[in-house]
Amino acid sequence: MSLGETEIARVDALLAAIDAEAEPVVLEQALRQLLPDLSCSHCDASDVLEDPFRETGSVALHLLDTAGHCFRVTEAPEEATGILIARKVPA
Repeated sequence: MSLGETEIARVDALLAAIDAEAEPVVLEQALRQLLPDLSCSHCDASDVLEDPFRETGSVALHLLDTAGHCFRVTEAPEEATGILIARKVPA
């Protein structure tokens, strides 16, 4: 499964509805329920160099292409088969 317009709209609606300071694991569980066919993982934001696909208070979302041997961050929703939730470190 890749991210189409419908899935992106669902992610955006979830981000709008969820507490901006929610723990990444809460967002990960919600994403897994909302889009069960997508891979979902989390890490610290300092582990990711690429610009995020979406951001909210405590997290940045990155699109992942999990089709190959190694995961890679992608900017193309049509290539995305997963979402990486990167937790921002409070300033």
